[in-house]
Amino acid sequence: MTITQDDIRKALKTWGDGKVAISRAYAEGGIEAARKVASANIDAYYGYDLGPVLFKPTMAGGDQTFRPTKAGALAYFCGHSQEYPNDNGFAIMGWVSTESITSASFIQGDVAMWMGWIKLTNRDGSVTTVDKSFGYRRDRMGALRIVLHHSSLPYQP
Repeated sequence: MTITQDDIRKALKTWGDGKVAISRAYAEGGIEAARKVASANIDAYYGYDLGPVLFKPTMAGGDQTFRPTKAGALAYFCGHSQEYPNDNGFAIMGWVSTESITSASFIQGDVAMWMGWIKLTNRDGSVTTVDKSFGYRRDRMGALRIVLHHSSLPYQP
């Protein structure tokens, strides 16, 4: 099943809505509520069941720069992890909305790649912009899964 540009747009919205849902769960129910929502989000649209996900979070370094496992992604999104003590919880930072701005995308059959900016707005109105690249693949059931997630802060010369 060929991936379409509309599939990518929907996947970007789903990813952004997931970060908002994790932030809301944290604000309303604390870290355990956030972990529950984050875990469900990861299961719903990341491809860890297909193999390692090539996941490079924005604020990760050293031996923990890359997160090929669900546990690594969950720690990055929620923090509060003994295994990843430097993670502050990117997805629990009070996000209320996201916007994706496409630079380019590439589609070949059941594999697609996207790169651009994601703007995340928090509850006080501050906007954080990150450079993102996502790689997608359809799973056996036809669902679009993230198999590559690379994030960095925009270069400031």
